[in-house]
Amino acid sequence: MEDNRGFSRREEEWEIDMGDLVRMLLHRLWLILLAMIGGAAAAFIISRFLITPRYQSTTKIYILNRENSNTVTASDLQLGTQLTKDYAELIQCRYVLETVSRDMGLGLSYKAMKEMVTVANPADTRILSITVTDTDPARAKETADYIRDVSAEHIRKVMDIEAVNMVEDADLPPEQHSPDTSRNMLLGGAAGGAGMVLILVLVYLLDDSIKGAQDVERYLNMSVLAVIPLDEEGKTAKSKKRK
Repeated sequence: MEDNRGFSRREEEWEIDMGDLVRMLLHRLWLILLAMIGGAAAAFIISRFLITPRYQSTTKIYILNRENSNTVTASDLQLGTQLTKDYAELIQCRYVLETVSRDMGLGLSYKAMKEMVTVANPADTRILSITVTDTDPARAKETADYIRDVSAEHIRKVMDIEAVNMVEDADLPPEQHSPDTSRNMLLGGAAGGAGMVLILVLVYLLDDSIKGAQDVERYLNMSVLAVIPLDEEGKTAKSKKRK
């Protein structure tokens, strides 16, 4: 019974502590809001002035691999879908990317070029999207178009297929792809607010000073017989007389 009562008392004290903690956080809500504003402002400055903007341009191709047939069967479509993985690898192969880098005078290695290029295949289609990410929007468009042309010729030679047709020319990106300033500001504000809450909670938990009669009863297990109020007016008057 004593253990249960002790557990109940500890549980009650924890609930009271949580209530005090919430009240403390509400009392210092202005600090949390200030930290959120500071975090969002820092994220804005970093995203706008310290991170180099990057742009994306995408071109699309359609690969026709049937031989001398006026009809397309279900097996043709299934085979074509499977082969798109091979085509995607050929687009990003060393020969294609190094040729593009050399002819355009980019001076980039195969690894650097491959990091710039993304190839995607929409589900149940034989369309391939070639996306290039670059710090220069015009260069991103030009590179995407040239990769499409070089890879189309390479695919025709290697796979011995009928044609690689352009579905969509590369676009000139009107706005940057990254960094996303709005998203970063939201994350920065959330991080700033969470950090301030963590600091306030740690300060609260580490503060073991006695602040009132309830703290005396709670921590020292002693009953408070009387409380002497602090006379702020009298204290102020005495300080004036000393002056």
